[in-house]
Amino acid sequence: MNFQGRDIISIKDFSKNEINFILKNAEKMVEYAKGKNYIDILKGKILSSLFFEPSTRTRLSFESSMNRLGGRVIGFADPTATSQKKGESLADTIRMADSYSDVIVIRHPQEGAARLAAEFAEAPVLNAGDGAGRHPTQCLLDLFTIKSEKKKIEGKNIVLLGDLKYGRTVHSLAYALSLYGANLTFVSPDSLKMPTEVLNECEELGAQPRNTSNLEKSIKNADVLYVTRIQKERFPDAEEYNQVVGAYKVDKNLLKNSRRDLVIMHPLPRVTEINPEIDKTTHALYFKQAFNGVPVRMALLSLVLGGKK
Repeated sequence: MNFQGRDIISIKDFSKNEINFILKNAEKMVEYAKGKNYIDILKGKILSSLFFEPSTRTRLSFESSMNRLGGRVIGFADPTATSQKKGESLADTIRMADSYSDVIVIRHPQEGAARLAAEFAEAPVLNAGDGAGRHPTQCLLDLFTIKSEKKKIEGKNIVLLGDLKYGRTVHSLAYALSLYGANLTFVSPDSLKMPTEVLNECEELGAQPRNTSNLEKSIKNADVLYVTRIQKERFPDAEEYNQVVGAYKVDKNLLKNSRRDLVIMHPLPRVTEINPEIDKTTHALYFKQAFNGVPVRMALLSLVLGGKK
């Protein structure tokens, strides 16, 4: 498969075979991501890192990935220090980054911003999250993590918990898990249910997601519990946020009736939804999940830039 020059905007742009191809390439990158071996297939290439929203894991893992591949990184993590502050349009910012680099990674608060950026750039554009829209590279690292831990995704019982209305991570993941034939349960407060359009996408792929607010019952037979933060920054009304914050908390007491091999994932950052006491249990997978962003993003960068191992 030839991914050279291809944009990574939405997981929906890829077939299951293409996703499997990316995941296989990510497996080859693990030893390099850990620094156990050196590879410089992107030597001389430059990545523009354009983060219009705060980020720790996504931004740093992209930068780590490019450096691990021998490339270099330019960009910003504070849009107030750029010409956007002077009124420059997103299109013009993208045109400039395009002229300075070989690949562009963008995170933006507006849904659709990454696809718009791709229209103005000759270089491949990778979506690092656009508002409440999609987060394809997070989705790919989540699939990689589940497959690595559970050996397969097909037929697994996966519970998605928390902010399913505004959570771009779970929007992408629900679609992809449906593509793989996983059994899905969506757990959230009534006001934060999975959007109808995402539910429809899942059903069109043959999935039959179950919606509930009962977490304790939902995790009894779960293979994976995917927890998300209630995202204060996405709420148009502060009062709406105050009504749902703290609605769920994952602690040892909750897990008493769960399967011994249940794994807990979280795109991070967490606030209060996972008790730190879980960190030292065999259930906790979220820090390994965060590391997996490096080999997955290394694979993507090498594929879109035509780097050959």
